[in-house]
Amino acid sequence: MSSQSGLPIVVAGGGIGGLCAALALAREGFPVKVLERAPEIGEIGYGIQIAPNGHAILKKLGVMEILEPQVFYPDALILMDAVDLSEITRIQLSDRFVERYKLPYFVVHRRDLHAALIEACRRERNFSFEEGEVTDYENHDGHVLVHCSDGRSLKAKAMIGCEGLRSRTRARIVDDCGPRPTGYVVYRGLVPVDEISNKDHLNSMVIYGGPGCHIVQYRLRGGTVMNNVATFQSPAYGRGEAEYGTPDELLSAYDQCAPEVRDMLKYFALEKNWRLHDLLPATNWTDGNVTLLGDSAHATLQYLAQGAIMAMEDSMALAREMAQRPDDVNQAMLRYQSQRLNRTARVITTARLFGEIVHARGGERLLRNELARRRDVHIPWEVDWLYRGEESQAVA
Repeated sequence: MSSQSGLPIVVAGGGIGGLCAALALAREGFPVKVLERAPEIGEIGYGIQIAPNGHAILKKLGVMEILEPQVFYPDALILMDAVDLSEITRIQLSDRFVERYKLPYFVVHRRDLHAALIEACRRERNFSFEEGEVTDYENHDGHVLVHCSDGRSLKAKAMIGCEGLRSRTRARIVDDCGPRPTGYVVYRGLVPVDEISNKDHLNSMVIYGGPGCHIVQYRLRGGTVMNNVATFQSPAYGRGEAEYGTPDELLSAYDQCAPEVRDMLKYFALEKNWRLHDLLPATNWTDGNVTLLGDSAHATLQYLAQGAIMAMEDSMALAREMAQRPDDVNQAMLRYQSQRLNRTARVITTARLFGEIVHARGGERLLRNELARRRDVHIPWEVDWLYRGEESQAVA
């Protein structure tokens, strides 16, 4: 290790990506300090889906032994037509799926995953957490000076920007237009399973795909509650209005859907929504001894359910390269990004395509249904390159 080896690696942001990075680096022996602006570190949100490539990383990092009581294992991923309520296709998550990918697919509440990551991090003697918000940084010979909003400056071996979609670190490193709005809006709701009217697919993850809209349902917290996610294209956004995605738009977005689908709108909390954005794939994430990770590097839409998992894969790749080149942080970071750029770019672009397929209208909807019904439900070739994990990066 170099003369700067006693300095911590500063992780800017304590979300899922930041904590995975901190945990992976701490387990490689690096002292790590996470800076998070929230007074008490904690993740907001609802459900998150973890495919086998994410499951493998959480298991390797020792998180699954903490998280296991809170997860739910669906028996299938089902795509339904929201207009006529017919099943379009599915991915069976049975023995053949587990045999192919070595581990099962599961769903979990974001808070539960975040809490498990915090507990795993705090078990590492090299991990520490401080309240703070990174505003800027300076690269120096062998170290980084990290500036915080409260006026403090911290000397670090390296810094990792994990602040999310609107990362200040990314704004400095990547010369692009920032987050891309899509005009789609999300509402969410959690209700006890007993309150669900239609229990036909209670043990599956179901997507009801409609014209410019969809609803997702799956169980959380050991199967005790149902997670509901409604996504729709905003007409107000299409008209160029600054205020869009209102509850009235939500309620009218599903007018063409079956009554059973419209009935699901009663499950949603109307006081908060999320406007969907992603980022253009970048060609560089690194500046000296500073790099980006997770959504700061490659925020993607939700249609592949891989946003958080890409941050997990980033964390393992970065920690591995840092461990191999502790005296040349910049080279380690450049090697890390060279492994991750194309794979994450593929996720961003494929997620947009999958969104168009789920939201197909008119004749495109009929074509989608015909082609998708020909699929082999046991071989998810469309996402095979994802679920096989880091080994598939060579073909990404």
